[in-house]
Amino acid sequence: MTIINVGKDFSRTPGGRRYNSGPDSGELFRERFLLPALQRAVTQGDRVFVVLDGPRGYLSSFLEEAFGGLIRRGYFTKAQLKRHLDIRAEDSFYETYRRLALKYIDEANPEVALAG
Repeated sequence: MTIINVGKDFSRTPGGRRYNSGPDSGELFRERFLLPALQRAVTQGDRVFVVLDGPRGYLSSFLEEAFGGLIRRGYFTKAQLKRHLDIRAEDSFYETYRRLALKYIDEANPEVALAG
């Protein structure tokens, strides 16, 4: 089991969608944290727990790129993410962000990459 606490392990101030949006983007979080952890989890039959608590908040573009981007970029299927990814909000303040992240995974189309 791998636990990624966004506020402690990544940033208290997550940014926008892409690297060029500034520091701590959704793309950076996906590529440096989520992707390697999930690749290991899928290979080993394990799970990745992402705890959203800690940051001051999230931009929807960050959440869509980080989580929806896992599907859009063809890294994983929705079925793989359901088996290996658990997004948590321990504080009720973050529940809306948790629901958004799950929505972006659910709505992502692996054949549609968003323009940069």
